[in-house]
Amino acid sequence: MPRDSRSPPRYRSRREEDSRGERRDSGYANGNFSRDKRRTQPDSKSGRYNSREDVSSNRDRERNSRREDNRRRPDDERYGYGEQERERERQRDRERYDGRREREREGEGHSSRSQRRSASPPSRTSRPRSSRPESRPGSREPSPEDKAKPNFAPSGLLAAETNTVKAIDGTKTVLKYNEPPEARKPVLGWRLYVFKGSEQVELLHIHRQSAYLIGRDRLVADIPIEHPSCSKQHAVIQYRYVQEKNEFGDTKGVVKPFIIDLESTNGTHVNDAAIPPARYYELKASDIIKFGQSTREYVLLHDEAS
Repeated sequence: MPRDSRSPPRYRSRREEDSRGERRDSGYANGNFSRDKRRTQPDSKSGRYNSREDVSSNRDRERNSRREDNRRRPDDERYGYGEQERERERQRDRERYDGRREREREGEGHSSRSQRRSASPPSRTSRPRSSRPESRPGSREPSPEDKAKPNFAPSGLLAAETNTVKAIDGTKTVLKYNEPPEARKPVLGWRLYVFKGSEQVELLHIHRQSAYLIGRDRLVADIPIEHPSCSKQHAVIQYRYVQEKNEFGDTKGVVKPFIIDLESTNGTHVNDAAIPPARYYELKASDIIKFGQSTREYVLLHDEAS
């Protein structure tokens, strides 16, 4: 069995205990208290060293006194938010509330005035009126033209060049009329019998082309007229292909003669009735046509007319 290395407890004699007590007492008297320095601290008032229990009680008293001081300090020192700041917040809230109430009262007064003015109740779909004039849904507002950007809209120069007739002497005349897509040559042999009073002065065959221009300008007119009341481009006799129904309800296409007044000064008359300008007017056999204030009468007939 191994031997214990620790030495047995040593029993101190009474003489040693007395010498030990003397050294401790001499240490307190000389101020050498290094052993008990950890356990005691000097009292701030008396300057004497107290025991550990006294030190803890002193700490508790100081802590309690600090807490009491914190309770007695005002809120603005403790939290940085005092009575003045709270009063400012209350004043700000009061002003905001009063302003909201004023706006609500003004809105109620405006709605009551508008209801007194209008007898009809306000509709849900009504919108506030704007200062700009109300535009119709089909109309477009004209946008200001930007001169810096190029304009690719048709200028009409090409159409004018296409409809321009140049004379031998260099003069040019622009045609006022273009044939429609339904223009056709007639199947029947239509003729114009020209009468001055009761005397026939001329016979015109008008079945060789689809349109005949009538006017004073001999450069472009197919049927020239000399009366000064007539315009240079007075009217046009145009043959058109149209659909019509017969007596049995069947639809078929036929070529019929029409006359259109080119917005002349003195107009065109059919059977002593003025026809509307710039609109096609259907002609029938035995119709009498007069241009302007001329006394000549143009009677329309065809080969099958009896």
